[in-house]
Amino acid sequence: MDAAHLGRVYRTSGRRSRRGGFTLIETAIAAVIIGVGVVAIIESQQAFLRSNGWSSHVATATYLANEIRELTRNNPRHDPVTGLFLGQTGGGGTALVGWGPELGEVQITDLDDMDDFDDLAFGPGGDYPGPIDAFGNVIPKVMPDGTIVLDDQGEPVPMEGWAQRVVVEKVDPFNYSTVRGDDYEEPARAGFPGRAVDQFPLRVTVFVTYQGPFDSQPRQITQVSWIVP
Repeated sequence: MDAAHLGRVYRTSGRRSRRGGFTLIETAIAAVIIGVGVVAIIESQQAFLRSNGWSSHVATATYLANEIRELTRNNPRHDPVTGLFLGQTGGGGTALVGWGPELGEVQITDLDDMDDFDDLAFGPGGDYPGPIDAFGNVIPKVMPDGTIVLDDQGEPVPMEGWAQRVVVEKVDPFNYSTVRGDDYEEPARAGFPGRAVDQFPLRVTVFVTYQGPFDSQPRQITQVSWIVP
């Protein structure tokens, strides 16, 4: 084999060798494509975790709201003994009597009518230390393994971060979206005997909030409303 033939073989082999590898630009483009794919996967996982976390929060909030509904579902609108009425004041006017907890009604089990629950809050900074269940018991903090967390005195620690707030409103019997004052009554008129202060349906709304360890303030997660006719 002569020198010219050997040179042609060498040049051909070199060209084939160079064509079998990647250039710097091709490597950079491949790295960018892979990087974009990895970022997209991470973002999708984070979005899934956020969605899953929010779904879990909504489920918990709905459960807490329905616990209040179960606790109060057999309660009358107003106290069955004292009732709700407009009483005379010393100055000759009238004042609403019977709205809210009656004298001596301190424990949750003492609250025996719907207006007793108006503006009560169950949770941090509220009237009771934590959210309550359908039996009126404060719901304890539970570890993932099912263990109830106890404080230094051996008492259950209330469920952390969650709160229930109850609002009870009088509404128009023909339009539940129209709110009437607690002391509102309808006077008699032609063909209508009037409607006393205790004869209006009530709309009960439970607002459930959550404040995480890194949240500056509570966030409302859900609200549940129903009518007590």
